[in-house]
Amino acid sequence: MKYSVREDWLAQVVEPAFEPAWEVVDPHHHFFSSGDFFQRYDLDRLQADTAAHRVAQTVFVQCGEHHFATGPEALRPVGETMWVDGIATAARSRPDTAQVGAIVGTAELRLGAEVGKVLDAHALASRLFRGIRLAAAYDDAEAVPVMTPVTDAALYRDPDFRAGFALLEERGLSFDAWHYYHQTPLLGELASAFPRTVIVLDHLGTPLGVGPYAGRHDEIFTVWARDLDALARLPNVYLKLGGLAMPWNGFGLEQRDLPPTSDEIVALHGRYYRHAIDTFGASRCMFESNFPVDKFSVSYTVLWNAFKKIASAYPAAERKALLAGTAKQVYRLDG
Repeated sequence: MKYSVREDWLAQVVEPAFEPAWEVVDPHHHFFSSGDFFQRYDLDRLQADTAAHRVAQTVFVQCGEHHFATGPEALRPVGETMWVDGIATAARSRPDTAQVGAIVGTAELRLGAEVGKVLDAHALASRLFRGIRLAAAYDDAEAVPVMTPVTDAALYRDPDFRAGFALLEERGLSFDAWHYYHQTPLLGELASAFPRTVIVLDHLGTPLGVGPYAGRHDEIFTVWARDLDALARLPNVYLKLGGLAMPWNGFGLEQRDLPPTSDEIVALHGRYYRHAIDTFGASRCMFESNFPVDKFSVSYTVLWNAFKKIASAYPAAERKALLAGTAKQVYRLDG
């Protein structure tokens, strides 16, 4: 499966930045080399996308790029951290553009105690290293992407995974969780078992809308909201607000003749964002671009206009947390 970012299609809807003076920290994006699944996305493209908004810093999240080709298999993901550290260094030579302020790498936590060597190698590779994502997103449906080495939906219950997960707390590292909405109760079990480890749920828990989930948005929203409410009772869990424009959420934005406006995004996705904020609270929520994945469906300027319009309904202190403050706290960003 290969999706395509269509710059000419996105260019049909152009908006000025809403409240361009508001500071933004984007806590979730990727860099890609040209590959089978995603097109190239580099520093130049990121900084071009972020230019209209006041994006001070970003957080790179692992995506399987530039792993070492040789050496011990467990240590190969450290190559990605080294690669992004080099990109962050290059960004610092452009001080008036978005800076890469933190890196979330990956490690095979199912190695148990042995994964400690990998975590330490990441830390040595970059002072920006903040945590690990080992994606758990899994579904049996053929239409739903599985881009991880997991073979079932219960990664969070695996005893070996939990043995490796236990090492994050002692190193002050966070865990980014990515799974599909029906796996959220399992994340709750994990968060309850490790109450002092900071866990960040990516992409609002991904309420699917393709394959057997197509046409069931209202039904799935009810289940998604119920499980999110339960997860919010665990104070060590934070939430990234974004990812709804991914094609497998089934909103069909990428299939339209014209890309969406920010007002259309607010109308279509607003209930998810508002429920999440009202449940978790702004101090535990952060808007994320998930670029370039969400770029299949919407431009960066339009997406963050929608986020800012949603945030504008909240008091100033909460708005600042949603757009920048929570991300700064969780990923220990400078400034």
